[in-house]
Amino acid sequence: MDARPKTELWIGAAIRTYAGLGVPTTVARKGAAELGSVLIKLNGLDQGCRVYVQTRRDDDRLEWTTADGPPQKEGDADARIAREVARDPDLWVLEIEDRQMRLMLPPL
Repeated sequence: MDARPKTELWIGAAIRTYAGLGVPTTVARKGAAELGSVLIKLNGLDQGCRVYVQTRRDDDRLEWTTADGPPQKEGDADARIAREVARDPDLWVLEIEDRQMRLMLPPL
């Protein structure tokens, strides 16, 4: 049995974390409630966006990573997200609007 929390519950906890900081966070797309994967769109507004996915490290731990380099235009981030959703229809997309571009999420 997988020890991960239900994705839907994890999403709620992530939203509450950012709400406590006054940072708007939106579920841009709902995926599978039980064990859907999560993609994070970190929107720095005038600074651009970063898209984060989870990867598994060599020691089998999960971490958030981005392979996009410097922040990109929002349209480019949205296009990447659309490609990911086309590959994985169970994917959740969480958008965080934070000018400081803080990623404060534990692995799922």
